Amino acid sequence: MTKKLKVGIAGYGVVGKRRHHFIDLHPNLKTVAVCDQKLEGEGTFDGGVRYYAHYKRLLEEDLDALFVCLTNDINPEVTMAGLELGLHVFCEKPPGRDVSDIAEVIAREESHPGLKLKYGFNHRYHDSVRDALKIAQSGELGEVINLRGVYGKSKLITFGQSSWRTERKLAGGGILLDQGIHMVDLLRLFAGEFEQVHSFISNGFWRHDVEDNAYALLRTHDGKVAMLHSSATQWRHRFDLQIAFQRGSITLSGILSGSKSYGDETMTVARATKDEAGDPKEQAANYANDSSWADEIAEFAEAILADKPIVNGSSKDALKTMELVYRIYCADPEWKARWNLNDTA
Repeated sequence: MTKKLKVGIAGYGVVGKRRHHFIDLHPNLKTVAVCDQKLEGEGTFDGGVRYYAHYKRLLEEDLDALFVCLTNDINPEVTMAGLELGLHVFCEKPPGRDVSDIAEVIAREESHPGLKLKYGFNHRYHDSVRDALKIAQSGELGEVINLRGVYGKSKLITFGQSSWRTERKLAGGGILLDQGIHMVDLLRLFAGEFEQVHSFISNGFWRHDVEDNAYALLRTHDGKVAMLHSSATQWRHRFDLQIAFQRGSITLSGILSGSKSYGDETMTVARATKDEAGDPKEQAANYANDSSWADEIAEFAEAILADKPIVNGSSKDALKTMELVYRIYCADPEWKARWNLNDTA
């Protein structure tokens, strides 16, 4: 019989509770304890899960794996503490406030080569993204020419989220680091690594000390160009990724989420022909079920139980995505000077 891994969850807000649900659906995982500063004292929930107010008490439990769902300023500290105790760790994105945070975690990870560390770049597990990647990798549409990505919501804090996302000392960045990082990760997934970066960063509407809009223009060494708009002034919540190939295009629109506010998740594929005159036939697919959370956790469990490498969301991948986020910040000279940033910070 396969071992059932004992899991602790550090941070028991909306995301931590959602992780708990899907962890316990997995046949080889079981949540045994959680912690959150909003919990009063210590005790046991109905069902037997123990709870604590501080992560250090949680880490005194007999655990095999730790899920870290805390604020950006504390995520790296708790991730490293888990590794030091010999725990496999799954940490939500972003991996910290800046590049130096994830670099420090990687240095600690390297001293524990037998442990698995995975970051929650959940969008890679959406069926529309996976289907689009299969088509892109098949070569039937040729090489990628360019990409246009928009990911936005109506404000920095939505659906009862706490205000730490608007505080630079806790969050490290605003909408780009909090939400747009998913789009940055997908641009890397479909186009590869970007060498040239230009940007405008602004907090001109909400006036917090983190950005509410980021506009970026990126280019790879082989000429693939990507445009990105990460926005907290997108009054109609929106996810849209358009990828142009040599012989067609793929458009991903909407993303299934807990809030259900980004619309239906769809993929539209257009295949260009010699006589289509700019209006090619299109094939559309709708996705009604979101298996991304379960599949992401299943991959983490398999990596532990079968001693397999992390496929999506490895620390090295997280580092490259964080580096690109900070290159976008630093490509705007006014923003860089204002907050004394550098892309290796």
